[in-house]
Amino acid sequence: MPDFYLENDARSRFGSNVAGVDEAGRGPLAGPVVAGAALLDPDLLPDALFHGLNDSKKLSASRRNALFSMLTSSPGVVVSVGIASVEEIDRINILRATHLAMERAVNGLGVCPDVALIDGNQAPKSFPCPVMCVVKGDSLSLSIAAASIMAKVTRDRMMEALSADFPAYGWNKNMGYGTVAHREAIIRHGPTPHHRRSFAGQGSLFEGV
Repeated sequence: MPDFYLENDARSRFGSNVAGVDEAGRGPLAGPVVAGAALLDPDLLPDALFHGLNDSKKLSASRRNALFSMLTSSPGVVVSVGIASVEEIDRINILRATHLAMERAVNGLGVCPDVALIDGNQAPKSFPCPVMCVVKGDSLSLSIAAASIMAKVTRDRMMEALSADFPAYGWNKNMGYGTVAHREAIIRHGPTPHHRRSFAGQGSLFEGV
């Protein structure tokens, strides 16, 4: 389970404001990439969050939604999300778009962190503050786990809303990932404006479109 070990280490070296940062949606065929950022005060964090936060992928949808609500309403918590659009993904590539979403999430906190703990092993080339990359950070750091929940819930809700306008693609269930049913829907109905036409791994799905 994640804890504050990494945050405490970062505070000893950089300063008291340590943000966790994570993303959701790097791999799908459709939809934006969303990043979350979280500043957690260990002295004010409610026990329900201290003991409940975890890698968003390890939590049920109902549990993620409950934690999301707590994160956006609890004392000692400052959270933000940043979004990079499909157009930006196609124009600058998914990695740079992910880092752009992360930068927007951090800027949305309203305070510049002394350091950002970023899930993964690739640091953005430019960022509002110093960065520490943490592999599997959403399973190790409470701040990154909080950020992962903010990103995942926000993006899932966006894809569910888009699915109402494009029901044939099943985004309310696959969240834009390349399931067999989703790929078959692209072949049958063609791509939508929300599909990533430059995304690697698409094969011939979008040829000539």
